Amino acid sequence: MTKVSEEILRELYGEVSSVAAVKTISYLDENCLTFIDNSTFCVVATSDGFNLDVSPKGDPAGFIKVLDDKTLVIPDRPGNNRIDGLLNLLKHPKIGLLFLIPTVDETLRINGSAEIIIDSNFCKDFSLKGIAPKTVTKITVDEAFLHCGKALMRAGLWNPKTWLNNRPVPNLYEMVKGHVKGHRVPDLSQDQIELDYKKTLY
Repeated sequence: MTKVSEEILRELYGEVSSVAAVKTISYLDENCLTFIDNSTFCVVATSDGFNLDVSPKGDPAGFIKVLDDKTLVIPDRPGNNRIDGLLNLLKHPKIGLLFLIPTVDETLRINGSAEIIIDSNFCKDFSLKGIAPKTVTKITVDEAFLHCGKALMRAGLWNPKTWLNNRPVPNLYEMVKGHVKGHRVPDLSQDQIELDYKKTLY
């Protein structure tokens, strides 16, 4: 099997397109600000220096706040307390963000360095429904660039015709039971899980 190198990949794929080659900026311009302000969902990538984690974050539009053209803040909402991403950042502060806006095929990608803040006075400024996050993650932007919409178009992500009428997989607890045979996992219906979600969103 041929050992893959950068030269081989470049020969296979060709040169970077002229627009893609110049689209990266090191700050948040007006287009970035508008995108972030309208985004309701962000995928966050972190690493401990060896392994990688990717975590979804979602809230009403504009939930990730812009402090200035080099600084973002992500409030951490209640979850399962694994805090994988936060623990990763203690060891390796680099972070990657992928912003999505419902119905928009393009995405915004941001890479930078992160700092976890636990100061209660600072955190309360990012409260939602009267509940302050326990931590916020402050990000210094290194790179920002827009990503074309072909992946989301191929997936039909915003196309209702591709949406399934029925859930194609078991509920969360049934799937976890399959993962961890021998460990006790509660028996909950999908309706019970969704009710629990609603009670613990904030």
